[in-house]
Amino acid sequence: MQDNTRFDGRVAIVTGAGSRDPGTGTTTIGNGRAISVLLARRGARVLLLDVERAWLHGTEEMIRAEGGTCAAAVCDVAKPSDCQRAVAEAMRLWGRVDILVNNVGISGPPGDATVVDETAWDHAMQVNVKSVMLMAKYAVPEMRRQGAGAIVNLASVAGLQGGHPGLAYATTKGAIVQMTRAMAAHHGGDLIRVNAVAPGYVYTPMVASRGMSEELREHRATAGMLKVEGSAWDVAEAACFLASPAARWITGVTLPVDAGRSAGNVGATPKPSGLTR
Repeated sequence: MQDNTRFDGRVAIVTGAGSRDPGTGTTTIGNGRAISVLLARRGARVLLLDVERAWLHGTEEMIRAEGGTCAAAVCDVAKPSDCQRAVAEAMRLWGRVDILVNNVGISGPPGDATVVDETAWDHAMQVNVKSVMLMAKYAVPEMRRQGAGAIVNLASVAGLQGGHPGLAYATTKGAIVQMTRAMAAHHGGDLIRVNAVAPGYVYTPMVASRGMSEELREHRATAGMLKVEGSAWDVAEAACFLASPAARWITGVTLPVDAGRSAGNVGATPKPSGLTR
């Protein structure tokens, strides 16, 4: 019986596949690295993209240590030419593009509309939102030519609910939720599925780098219905499911991965430093 969670013969592109943490440990692994490793572990050939080449080394090492196949390339996803070159590189290496994971994202400037920095706001929009459009602009035609494809966008529960301290982050993630629906409608006729994952308060290097106290980490871990801390591996499992043949009849959805927090008012909202992802 065929395993519909496998990606044998398929090619995936993952943006933000690296980590500022140069190590290969799994304790505080980031979403992009976890998604890339899991795709490769299940048979995909993965093109790893990030804005700094050094950030990709740990991801490459983890994949190759398990016998997986990957390649790495520097890509500023806010630049059309870089996105075009990235898709062209996947085609040059492996002759196809089956999966695109738009994972890259930044927290952006803090504050509400009265204090947010306008220049930093524009940069967050470019990295978090424009990049999704640009990567799809060049990947979709290749998927269309081969008759099918899957795109998974990384949103956030901050894009589903109010209460996030950063207007920019919540706005960009909300835009991704709606863009996912719109893209699903645009490309469904070509059998290109477009879905999103909305992580909750998972513990990643981006979160850890803010100097999170153990008290706040415990508060985040118990904020959901399940009362356990989430990791990037939980996000990766959801992303890989939506990209897989097992989800062949699913498109246009945003799947929260948040221990049930977005399903109801569970406990107090974390302090401003307790950002998602």
